[in-house]
Amino acid sequence: MTGEGGGRRLRMAALAPGIPHEMITLLDGAGIDVVIPPSRDQRGVHAVLDGADVVLADWSSALRLGSEEAAGAQGIGYIQNAGAGTDSIDLAAWSAVGVPVASTAGANAIGVAEWCVASALSVLRSLCWADAEVRAGRWPQLEASDRGCGELSGRRVGIVGFGDIGSRCAVRFAAFDCEVSYWSRRRRSREEEHGATHRELDELVRRSDVLVLVVPLTDETRGMIDAARLASMPRGAILVNAGRGGLVDEAALVEALASGALGGAALDVFATEPLAPGSPLRASERVLLSPHIAGATAESRMRIFSMIAGNLTRAMQGAPLQGVVNGASPLVRWRS
Repeated sequence: MTGEGGGRRLRMAALAPGIPHEMITLLDGAGIDVVIPPSRDQRGVHAVLDGADVVLADWSSALRLGSEEAAGAQGIGYIQNAGAGTDSIDLAAWSAVGVPVASTAGANAIGVAEWCVASALSVLRSLCWADAEVRAGRWPQLEASDRGCGELSGRRVGIVGFGDIGSRCAVRFAAFDCEVSYWSRRRRSREEEHGATHRELDELVRRSDVLVLVVPLTDETRGMIDAARLASMPRGAILVNAGRGGLVDEAALVEALASGALGGAALDVFATEPLAPGSPLRASERVLLSPHIAGATAESRMRIFSMIAGNLTRAMQGAPLQGVVNGASPLVRWRS
């Protein structure tokens, strides 16, 4: 496969961890050499950016593509993000040097939405606790109801963020007879709301028995679920976070769980990943801990691969990229 890359093999700096072998084989057959950072730090990033034509960004957000990297990466044609979150990429800096950043937004929306519903059910029914008890040789059949196990049906669910994931969450929670509301910076049309009610953020938090976070991490949303908002939630409510760990004040969350103000939490993301061995979140039996895998389904992965491959093909053929999120021209300008 050749195109605007000049007929030579292209070099992709793959910052995302765990690139499957089959994807590397596919890219190799398409004339693209995949280069992995020698270390999972910024030094490793700089080592592979030199001479790269394309960058596959780090979906885990550990490796940054900031203004320093944008200023020093003279040969990069475009950045492909392997997810929707761009908190580790300085979009304005890359736009300023004419490099488009493309996203695979929506590819894992079904998987994340299903995780949100499944984890809410698990916390409400104390499934993780019950599993651990049985594995330890106990049989807490009578104790389960004393823990406050409850049904999802009839709960008031608040969704923070209403993009592809949030709207799919709304449909799925509504199927359990939940009263669904949402907050986003832009109110959706009646058709896009899927029966959910738009509310201001503070009102949404105050009335949500289940609060679901699926909003990107930005300067506006960082720390948005702080001690005051956690305290305003109905007693016994649960928090489900599939957005980013930085959305929540984790110390305040630990206190709210310990005091009984919150009934539980399901967390797929954390302020620091991996979660530290000594984190007090590990000690609470009312918290479902998930290692940032809400969207890690086989189906999501195939959709992501397809979107990445599609953009590579467009770039090499001189066609506009799809999913550009930083305002740069979607036409790739190969710079080396």
